[in-house]
Amino acid sequence: MFKLTRWALSALALIGLAYSPAFGQTYPSRPITIVVPLAAGTGMDVIARMYGEKLSQSLGKPVIIENKPGASLMLAAVAVANAPADGHTLLISTSSAMSINPTLFKKINYDPEKDFAPVSWYLKSPFILVVNPALPIRSVPDLIKYAKASATPLTYSSPGPGVAQHLSIEFMKQRFGVDMNHIPYRSTPQSMVDISTGVVHLAFAEAGASLPLIKDGRLRALAVSALTRLPVLPDVPPFAEASGAADFEAVSWHMLLAPAKTPREIVLKLHEEMKRIMSDKDMQQRMALLGLIPIDPPSIAVTEQYLKSEKEKWSALVKKLGLAGSQ
Repeated sequence: MFKLTRWALSALALIGLAYSPAFGQTYPSRPITIVVPLAAGTGMDVIARMYGEKLSQSLGKPVIIENKPGASLMLAAVAVANAPADGHTLLISTSSAMSINPTLFKKINYDPEKDFAPVSWYLKSPFILVVNPALPIRSVPDLIKYAKASATPLTYSSPGPGVAQHLSIEFMKQRFGVDMNHIPYRSTPQSMVDISTGVVHLAFAEAGASLPLIKDGRLRALAVSALTRLPVLPDVPPFAEASGAADFEAVSWHMLLAPAKTPREIVLKLHEEMKRIMSDKDMQQRMALLGLIPIDPPSIAVTEQYLKSEKEKWSALVKKLGLAGSQ
């Protein structure tokens, strides 16, 4: 019995060492994989490769970017949720997978709160409110007034029910009491062309899809959905400023996460590295050129609170629209 007790105590001591700061000092012990839920060449992928290279330099191990698109960004989330919690497999995720899908889908195979530990929230991906330039609408107040006075509801496009762009327009509709009809599109570029030709009236669109047409004068940009201006469109105001609704924000975001049971010292180490990398002016400029808003990564505690508030915000709207469990 005495021998068994000594063995047990020795085992517990070894476990304790594994989670001690000394363990964190040996991290990483092999290549780190960052799983991206979108295809290679997308803005998310490009940025991941940029900071992955810098992480590799500072941590002294290769950083591999693994693209795993599919299942509305959830394929990647499931893969990382089930990965060893040792800091060598990380996930990039967005508001769709972490804040919207848990309510929108009947069943998902991960829990955003229980299965992941936030590492770094490093950018916002806002949408641009665009309209057909032939319409007599040059501002957000013009749009709200025109929509309310229209004999038939205006139409808006999005990539589909429950996606962030769709919910952003619905968020606006709820806030300002306007009626508009949703026209889902399989092809975002085609929907932008159709707005420019008057087939559809407006949309909250991603910068990558809308900026070329805005610069060509084929779309009119009224506002951006973030609380701050887009560096690539400095003359276009935030929706909150343009509408007078000071707290209005409807954005996606990029966040680096680890499996939930990853040792705290490893999460903190990665957080500090990301904070240092994201403070680099070149990184910020390259993100801004993609139509994104770089942010100074807040503390892990603030990030956890933001995740919770985003889930509450979008879950409530999904339920209000009758979309809960619709997919």
